[in-house]
Amino acid sequence: MLTIGDKLPEFSVVAAKPGFNMPEENGVSAFETITQDSFEGKWKVIFFYPKDFTFVCPTEIVEFAKLNEEFEDRDAVVLGGSTDNEFVKLAWRREHPDLNGLNQYSFADTSGALVDGLGVRDKAENVALRATFIVDPHNVIQHVSVNALNVGRNPAEIVRILDGLQTDELCPCNRPLGGDTL
Repeated sequence: MLTIGDKLPEFSVVAAKPGFNMPEENGVSAFETITQDSFEGKWKVIFFYPKDFTFVCPTEIVEFAKLNEEFEDRDAVVLGGSTDNEFVKLAWRREHPDLNGLNQYSFADTSGALVDGLGVRDKAENVALRATFIVDPHNVIQHVSVNALNVGRNPAEIVRILDGLQTDELCPCNRPLGGDTL
């Protein structure tokens, strides 16, 4: 698994864009190809979940979405995805009331190249682990966390860590957003 200080590997995934539920709306495609060079100058919060149309995954996606403004305030774009395809992502948005019009990118790593490039595939289930990466504007990984498949993560903690990383200072345990540094 890649870790802090490693460079984000080259990748190309198709993502359903924020706000879209159908493959095309008002003559605009819902899909965008995202690479390691997308979102120049921005921090990236990349989170993986095992499968679409499951039970724990939407709870995490919804919590990341609720915090989208917090991420945007910190010049970060949130990219959530699995190895399911981009059409499944849109179908899930249409089927799950809490995902309708989702305000973040939902990427499809159908080849598994990004999952495998980062080293976050569950060997037994052959799906992405619940992995989260915070990547700086230079595509250097600054934070990694990985949960077992059955345990959801805390997106508010990811905002707190991003906030701390952006201070470029020493941050004490449990430092609140915007709190004092050492």
